[in-house]
Parts: sequence; structure tokens; C-alpha cells
Amino acid sequence: MFENIALGFSTIATFPAMLAITSGVVIGILCGVLPGLSASTAVALMVPFTFGMDPVVSVLLLVSVYLAGEYGGSITAIAIGTPGTPAAAATMIDGYQFTKRGEPGLALTTSVVASSVGGVIGALVLFAFSEPLAEVALSFGAPEYFAMAVFGLTIIASLASDNLTKGFIVMFLGLFLKSIGLDPFTGEERLTFGIPKLMDGISFIPALIGLFAMTSVFTGIEKAMVTTKSVKLSFKMPKIKRLLGMWKVYLHSSLVGSVIGVLPGAGATIASFICYNEVKRFSHKKEQFGKGCLEGVAAPESGNNAVVGGSLVPLLTLGIPGSATAAVLIGALMLHDIQPGPLLFQTNGEIVYGIFAGLIVACIVQLVVGLLGVPVWVKVISAPKALLLPVIAAISVVGSYGYNNSMVDVWVMFCFGLLGYLLKKFKFPVTPIILALVLGGILEENFRRSLMMSDGDLTIFVSQPISATLLIMAVLSLASPIFFNKLAKKDQTIEESTETKAV
Repeated sequence: MFENIALGFSTIATFPAMLAITSGVVIGILCGVLPGLSASTAVALMVPFTFGMDPVVSVLLLVSVYLAGEYGGSITAIAIGTPGTPAAAATMIDGYQFTKRGEPGLALTTSVVASSVGGVIGALVLFAFSEPLAEVALSFGAPEYFAMAVFGLTIIASLASDNLTKGFIVMFLGLFLKSIGLDPFTGEERLTFGIPKLMDGISFIPALIGLFAMTSVFTGIEKAMVTTKSVKLSFKMPKIKRLLGMWKVYLHSSLVGSVIGVLPGAGATIASFICYNEVKRFSHKKEQFGKGCLEGVAAPESGNNAVVGGSLVPLLTLGIPGSATAAVLIGALMLHDIQPGPLLFQTNGEIVYGIFAGLIVACIVQLVVGLLGVPVWVKVISAPKALLLPVIAAISVVGSYGYNNSMVDVWVMFCFGLLGYLLKKFKFPVTPIILALVLGGILEENFRRSLMMSDGDLTIFVSQPISATLLIMAVLSLASPIFFNKLAKKDQTIEESTETKAV
């Protein structure tokens, strides 16, 4: 084991390798900051630049872009309430609250520390449990993926605990919008209204940009019409003791993120929401979540960066991509005549263990660059709204159009921006739509595939141990917020009646 660790670090102990890691981190952060450029897009854009490079150096560059891209999305999520990547939507829930009250430095620092710790733990999981975790991933079939999607959707009970009815209305609206496009089994058009571009369904990235970026623009314009007191922003960072005190959050979320990363098709977005929900569930200060809680920033950031290591497990051991970005990495490896799979550890061991070591070094570089960048992002947020709002709008249009080079995506972005604005106006939660758009496809496809496997027998979902366990967890996840809310109201009623009698 220690020989393999030494082999990995000796492989990357060269100037080109270290330069590739540093460059990859900086490029990844910049791409993550821009709405519309996901980590997978950033990696795909960098692949042509790796032609002619040494295989180890090229892979290190791409993996570093992947890692830093996941972190970069949290910067705009915290700074302007616009997730740079889909996974940063969970970070925005608490992160943007710090900016609203003039303390963005607290959330920005926590974000980069949690991301770096999560990345290191993900790399260690990749190194230690590659083969066992790959076997777990292979045991997931259609019923298990359906149960996982159901469990993911029950997070809405936690995110919209103040008004479950509104949360579920928005969730079903998201599932309805996800059904637009071609039927995945019959190929029939559904709700496309004769628009060819909608045959592939609603593009997720333009929808995400609209729901958060354009919604913030519309909201900002409305607020600009009313005289509001500006909030003074501080560079204040959390104390080291406070950051170290969240080690349980880092560890728990990183392990959950690593396992989710192993599952093909799950990805960082699902991991970040699940990590956020689980940390909130077991926290002794649940009431602070959603109002500006550092644990609410640390959990999704640790989870989505740990996904990077987890998604490389099936890629390297089985040649199966665990995410869209991992699929791009497979193509990059094959360009250099490297065939992912069980034999890779024997034929190109230095590359495999070099990736392990490179991930750890990339996390350290990310931590340094991220901490140095906190004052810069605070200054950007301090820019006048009259300047910031047009810039956000312009980036939103360019990001949406550049996603598929289609004006349809720009109109989708504007429509979702208007939808997000109306939801906020009438105090409906926006986050359930994101969850529904992410999980809707997994839910439908695996539900129908499971019924085809069982000839319509619904017991297939409870006859499989993993799917049954996930469904039980989903029921508990849904019931617990309702139970605790009723318990809290009961205690409040008793307390009020006691006070009345005392008077």
C-alpha cells in the first residue's frame, strides 16, 4: 500500500505535472464561476489542449479542472445567489444568506475549506476502496435507482419544512416540466408544441441559470425601484477553531459524496442536496439552516467535491463512467491509448496512483488559491447593483446560448427566470424544481424499466434489499419533519397555555 502511495507522488513530482495541476485548478475555478459552464463542460473544453502532452500530465490537468470546477460554482452561489454549477444550488441555500447580511467572507472561506477537505477524503476513498465500491455500484439495478430517486425527492420535506404543501406543488411542477421531450421508451413527442429543440427536453443548465441568475436580476430590478439601505460587506473570515469544529460535517458529507459518486448517473448535484439534508437532519440547530448556517455551506461543498474521487472508482476499475465528466475523462484516456478497466492497475499503475496523488495535491492548491481569492470575490460583490445586474444578465444569456448554440435555450432561461421570480414573489420554494429536474428522468426511466422486468409487479421495489431499505429511509425522511413540526407546535401550545394560567 505505502509503495503505491510513494509511486503516485513520485510520478507527479515533476515541474510539468505540478504546473498542470495548478493550471487545472485555476481554470476549473474560473469555469465554475461562470453560470452555464459545468465541470463536465470545462473538462471537455480542455481535452483538445492535452493533445501531444504526456499521458500523466494530461490526465492530471483534466482531473484538476474537474475538482476545481465543482468548487468554483459555489463562489457565485454565495456571492450573488447564482450557482455557477448545478451542484452549487444546495450551497446557495445558506451561503447567499451570509452575503445578504454583509458577511460573505464567512461562507466563502468555509466553502473552500470544506471543498478541499472533501476532495482529499474522496481521493483517500478512491485509493482505499476502489474495488469494493465498484462492486457496490454494480449491484444497483433499476429498482435501486428508482428507490434512490424517491429518497432524493423526499429531501423536499426538509427543504420546504415551513410549508410542505407549497414544496410539493413546486416539485410536481418540476416533474411535469421534466416530462417535456421524447418518451424514453416509445420515442413519442410529449409537450414539445412542434419545437424540434424541445425533443431532447428542457436543457437543465439554461433552466438553472434562469431560476437563479435571471430571477436575481428581476428581483434586483424590483428592489432598485424601492429605496433600500445598502449592506456593508466585511472581509471577516471564520476562526480556525470554528472551521475545525465542523470536522464531523466534513467527514460525514465526504463519505456520503464518495459513495454517491460511485453510482453511475447520480453525480454531484444529487450528492450535495443529500449531504445538506442529512447534516440538517442530525443537527442540533435545525432552525438556523436556510437562514445562514456554516454547516449548511460545508455539507454540500464537502459532498460534491468528494464525488470527484468516487466517480473515478468505476471509471478506473471497470471502465464505467460514474458521471458526465467521467465519461469525458474516459475519452481523454483513450486518446492517449490508456484503456480503463481492471487491467489498468497492472499495465499503467503509475498513472492510476498518480491520479490519486494528484487529487490530493490539487486539493491543497485549491485551498491556497481559494483563500487568496476570498477578498477578490468580496470586492466583486461590493460593485454597484446598477453595474452588477446587467453583467449577470449578459453572462446568463451568453451561458444559455453557448450551452447548445441555440436561441431556444435563451428563451428557456428567460421563462424559468420569470417562473423563479413569480415563485419567490408568492413565497414558493424554488429548490424543489431543481431536485425534480435532476431526479425526474432517473425516477421515470427506472420505474418503467423495473415494471418491464417484473411484468408489472410492484413488489419488485420491496423484494430487493437495497431498494427496500432506500424506500424505508425515504418514508422516514418524509415523516420526520412532519412529526417534529407537530411536536414543536404541541410544545408551543402547552407552553402558551401554561403562561396563560400563570397570568
